[in-house]
Amino acid sequence: MERSTIILILTVSAIVYTCYKATRRSVLAKIPGPASKSIVLGNMGELMQNQAGLTEISWQKTFGNVVRFKAPFGMDRLLVSDPKALQHILMTSGYRWRKYEERKELSRITSGKGLLWADGNTHKRQRKVMLPGFGTPEAKNFLPLFFSCAATITRRWSDILQTTQDQSCVFNFPEWVSRATLDAIGQAAFDYNFGATDDHENELGKAYQNMLLNTFGSPSAGALISLELFQLLPISLVEFINDHNPLSRFKSVHRVTKVANAVAKELVSAKYNALLEDKSKHDIMSLLVKANAGENPKARLTEAEMISQMRVLLLAGHETTANTLSWLFYELVRDLDLQNKLREEIRAAEKVAAARGESELTIVDLEKMQLLGATVKELLRYHPVAIHMFRRADEDDVLPLSTPITTTTGEVLTELPVPKGTRTIISITAYNRNKELFGEDAHVFNPYRWLEPDHVKKGISLGPFANLATFSGGIRSCIGWRFAVIEVQAFIVELLSNFEFSATPQIDKIRREAALVMVPTVEGEVEKGSQLPLRVTFAPKGGD
Repeated sequence: MERSTIILILTVSAIVYTCYKATRRSVLAKIPGPASKSIVLGNMGELMQNQAGLTEISWQKTFGNVVRFKAPFGMDRLLVSDPKALQHILMTSGYRWRKYEERKELSRITSGKGLLWADGNTHKRQRKVMLPGFGTPEAKNFLPLFFSCAATITRRWSDILQTTQDQSCVFNFPEWVSRATLDAIGQAAFDYNFGATDDHENELGKAYQNMLLNTFGSPSAGALISLELFQLLPISLVEFINDHNPLSRFKSVHRVTKVANAVAKELVSAKYNALLEDKSKHDIMSLLVKANAGENPKARLTEAEMISQMRVLLLAGHETTANTLSWLFYELVRDLDLQNKLREEIRAAEKVAAARGESELTIVDLEKMQLLGATVKELLRYHPVAIHMFRRADEDDVLPLSTPITTTTGEVLTELPVPKGTRTIISITAYNRNKELFGEDAHVFNPYRWLEPDHVKKGISLGPFANLATFSGGIRSCIGWRFAVIEVQAFIVELLSNFEFSATPQIDKIRREAALVMVPTVEGEVEKGSQLPLRVTFAPKGGD
């Protein structure tokens, strides 16, 4: 039987089975939500093909913090942003709420079978080995390194600006900062300089450039339906299909797999050899190798798992940070007063450091900069680059609710019983825009909210940072969140200390492109990849 015939039979069988499941009465049917747009696609097109966050915010405003919507073939799905419900799913339920298998597959093709892919006992084992490299002292010790990588941009831009007549130039901000953060994670995680900022032909930097956008941006209806059908196929078949998918959309991710695996394998070998020769260093990967060697042999990570962890660090450690910084500078060119106030705070801190004979700010200096701290919190609240989390109930459960739900039949629910297999999509954006937690102006970028008493309510405890959903929470909280916060602060300080940023005509055409993460693109120019063109000039130095 031909391969195409087999695929056709499997697809038809999957559709028939899914439609059968959809005809069974759902206990969630009385939860308010939008009308289905399509029998085949449901509401999934609205959710995944729109700009990041727009659909969730609209649904939240109309239907509340728990919304029932239709997935392909009429399957009920919940969009959740209720604080208590999220606290239960992410923090108190342990592994009783699992990642979708087909969503795990997206993690596998982008970073291997590492921490982003793992679940249950496998996740617990992997995380235990990785934790020693991600403590608070380790994160703080990398501040000088982050300053150094940001300073590489300063040096390159300064050289370019000095060759222009008016010492002004337009730079595509995401391209530069993506390369600098790749260098930063290379040095912090592996004690290895990729040299991506200086060499724009760097193989690894070019492989990662726009990989997520090329692979996952603007998903077609066919892609969304195929992803839904993957849950009904054996995982080994799904992996085979994706590993050999000839579509142009998969070229970027296949290239990254080839290049990153080769680099990671070489570095893992070097770290093990250094440990054997008692020449181990203090980069994250060296700490992981050391921790892994001390584990019970049954609990140790395999070589393939170690390589996957390196790919997780490469992807999560630079792509999310680069996009986060891009969205901040998008805001700073639209609010020059905030940009100037941040620069004034930086200048004041630099004077304090100079008075004690130091040329570089310390962690203590950063912690004393209140506006910088508030701006980073607001950035991570308003522009969470990770858009959704996907969770499935592994057993019957009851979700507590912060806000009661009035069903379509008028019943008021203060908690929501959900059957085993219930699939939810957690909207990080919608939770981070909750007015009861963050004020009536929750839909406005306002760093000063964090400096005003009682503007931000304490509410329930969610996530490791500022009660935000940005870094997830509980056993799956982002292991590198401390590094991300410190790195973002370091890049802000270095760039604002040396340059002024202003808008270009494209600023009003910037789209929040959904591609697993939120990527800035220019309206009508998505094919050009991530774009945020900003005009850059030298910043005046502070007086004595």
